Amino acid sequence: MKSHVRTMQIAFTYIGTIVGAGFATGQEILRFFTRYGHWAVLTILLSTVLFIWLGTKMMVIARRIGADSYEDFNRYLFGERAGSIISLFTMIILIGVTSIMLAGAGAIFEERLKLPFQVGLLLTLFGSYLLLKRGISGILQINSLVVPLMLTLSLIITFNTLGVPGAERFLFLRTDHNLFDAWMSPLLYTAFNLGMAQAVLVPLARHTDDEQPLWRGGILGGVGIGFMLLAAHFAMSSQMPGILQFEIPMGSIAFRLGPIVQLIYLLLIFMEIFSTFVANIYGVGVQLQQRLPMAPVLVTPLLMLICYLFSQFGFSSLLGVFYPIFGALSLIWAVMLLRAPMSPPPRKGDPPGPGGKGITIAAVKPVIRITRR
Repeated sequence: MKSHVRTMQIAFTYIGTIVGAGFATGQEILRFFTRYGHWAVLTILLSTVLFIWLGTKMMVIARRIGADSYEDFNRYLFGERAGSIISLFTMIILIGVTSIMLAGAGAIFEERLKLPFQVGLLLTLFGSYLLLKRGISGILQINSLVVPLMLTLSLIITFNTLGVPGAERFLFLRTDHNLFDAWMSPLLYTAFNLGMAQAVLVPLARHTDDEQPLWRGGILGGVGIGFMLLAAHFAMSSQMPGILQFEIPMGSIAFRLGPIVQLIYLLLIFMEIFSTFVANIYGVGVQLQQRLPMAPVLVTPLLMLICYLFSQFGFSSLLGVFYPIFGALSLIWAVMLLRAPMSPPPRKGDPPGPGGKGITIAAVKPVIRITRR
């Protein structure tokens, strides 16, 4: 029973880490899939396979090598020097993207609840700080609450779309985009999101006692992400091309289902932003604890202060600067993950990391020093 619970927690955390504000609003699905017309179903299936394969592989490798943070994982992929440089750049990007999430929370409070922008920022920071005091268990708990609600809303929207005229349009939509762009899009989308998700999935894998929940959780999580992609694409395709005019295309669909669904949808957008913000702060904090001679209790408040200052620049400007750069880097990272060998699993009863029989980052350097002597 404990193993099954852990499997579901990993699956929910995987889904919750990938499904952020861009996914919930529908902009990501519209940009990467729906606008490519009848090719979208096939490209979503490709993206689902990649999420299952690469996400599971990342978590299993992270556990086997004893990676405490995504910096350890990148050193395994790229080597000591290149891995450290890439991790430093990734940390800067993650801080920028996390600032975007915080600015998005403030925008929801300002535009939807008619409350001051700063109130949204400060409440998000305060709630995140309380949750992060629980460590990785806090991230598991918030995603175990949010993700089932997200899946439920996806089912509601799907069933409602079945009765809408043009529901079958997702199979026959025409597109002006070329075939190369259509098939590159799922690769970029998967690489970008996995590059972001490593910040929390790597330490999550390290804190998992058994490897089997990682395999099962990675597969279930990838399938769940694929289902939500298909559900959103199915719903938005029925409203094409008119839905392209909306800033929040999924919101235009949810708002037609009545005030209760509208309220639930707004709450879920905020909770998805909140859960992604918490996950990124946790992942970057773990890496900073390895780099800075600072008490761990001070790392989280410092990160939150930096994100608060960056969030004052606004949502759109930060989005335009950071996302394209990180997208290109993530594609290289995904190729390296594809090529990476699976290190030997620890023997039964051996923990990952120092003391286990698998190849570990923490265990390699002491062996080298002893050999040189």
